[in-house]
Amino acid sequence: MVASLAVPSVPVLFWWKSAVDDRAKRAEDVKTKIRIPSVQTIDDLMVEKCKPGDVLLFDRRCHKCASGPMASFSCLVARGLLCGEDKGATRSVETGKFDHCGVVVPGDTATKAQAADPSNLLLLEATASEGIVARPLLTRLEMSQSRTVLLLPISSPGERRNDEEFEPSKKTARLQQRLVTNLTAFRSKWVEESKKQNYAGGHPTLGVFGALGYAMNLQKTSPAPVSPSAWLVVSALQDAGAAENISARSALETRVDDFLRDHRFNEKDTVRLRPGWKFLAPVVVREMSRS
Repeated sequence: MVASLAVPSVPVLFWWKSAVDDRAKRAEDVKTKIRIPSVQTIDDLMVEKCKPGDVLLFDRRCHKCASGPMASFSCLVARGLLCGEDKGATRSVETGKFDHCGVVVPGDTATKAQAADPSNLLLLEATASEGIVARPLLTRLEMSQSRTVLLLPISSPGERRNDEEFEPSKKTARLQQRLVTNLTAFRSKWVEESKKQNYAGGHPTLGVFGALGYAMNLQKTSPAPVSPSAWLVVSALQDAGAAENISARSALETRVDDFLRDHRFNEKDTVRLRPGWKFLAPVVVREMSRS
């Protein structure tokens, strides 16, 4: 009996050690990276485009999940059950299976002006390694081994993000400041709550149950979110006043893929923002080989 369990566990343990070693090497490469003053990398330029409230979508490599076999299994289940091509659905990108997401939030700064500075931005996400965590945006992008990372810029009412000479009205400026304030409060609340509840330990299981519930058409009654990472991002945008909060279950029933569906062309499986708010065209932040 012991031998029958030990034999198949050998390749799993070998894979896990390989994934952990690979992650450690990448972390060391990022830590020791030579950064030349006044010379920006592509990641630096992409981070400069980000603002609080923007959403990042990840097309992950499940075999690179270094948080353990259960985390990798949860990734595989989510990709298999939540990322299928729906008939008749219109997506803003043609390729990619996006199974994870995070929302850009302000860091802790001394002044309000510094909160939206690109160098102070964090990515808030639900993970199996650290629970609900906010990490420096630039470091998070450099550490990513996803096939593709997409940026969904969010635009507030009256805002013209692609116009470098745009000066926001007082009303638009107030909306943007409220977004920053509410996202900061949301980040602090859920990072602390995650530590208290040891969320990291249950994240993979929660992801598996959510995906299975969706596959069995139980998402409207299941207490588990369909996608934990999508639930967190939608909840953050709702708290910040950017996303509609029509029902208590709207965040629980959201998939990562739903961020790519425009509500003007899709009646369901889409993330609805409040009037005047909108997602702009997706921007590819990082793209690696499809393997």
